[in-house]
Amino acid sequence: MNTPSASRKTRLMLVDDHLIVRMGLSFALNNEPDFEVIAQAEDGLEASEMYREHRPDVVVLDLRMPKRNGIQTISALRREFPGARILVMSNYGGGDEVAAALEAGAAGFIGKDTNLAGLLAAIRKVRDGEAAVATELAQRLASKVSSHLSAKEMQVLTLIAKGYSNKQVATAMNVVESTVKVHVTNILLKLHASDRTQAVLVGIKRGLIHLE
Repeated sequence: MNTPSASRKTRLMLVDDHLIVRMGLSFALNNEPDFEVIAQAEDGLEASEMYREHRPDVVVLDLRMPKRNGIQTISALRREFPGARILVMSNYGGGDEVAAALEAGAAGFIGKDTNLAGLLAAIRKVRDGEAAVATELAQRLASKVSSHLSAKEMQVLTLIAKGYSNKQVATAMNVVESTVKVHVTNILLKLHASDRTQAVLVGIKRGLIHLE
């Protein structure tokens, strides 16, 4: 999915089983000059139907919903639409939930107590293909995830060490760029690194990667 140009609004879909939540979010987001809520769904099954019809730029989604929960919905959307950009906004933000959402393909995770500025910033990050995980949730995630990198994460780290950009990594691995950015987020958390360069240095120090 291409990032929306500056000449048009970012098209959003809201997925939450509470009407009052959707109404509040819709009112706030539609008041922003660069956002437009073009679809809403009250459960995971309806979310897939609405996505097919409207093809939003970003989906803002809750985890706890009837018929199909948020994790299952993320997996279903990403399976059918690999370029789907999904931001989870939920009260249920333990390390396990955050890890499961990111593993399923979400690009971001924030709490429902996030202020408007934080929500807008997270949506823009996800829209632009960046990962957006609230600091306190990232800390919970770091305490849950294993320090061992998965095979995919090792592949990403190796390519980063060779100087590949996220876009180049995505091409080399035949995945969308947002997937690479989720892998990078997980790598930073697992290696306790603040950025890509530090992650490479930690990887070299631990013997995970070797520069030719």
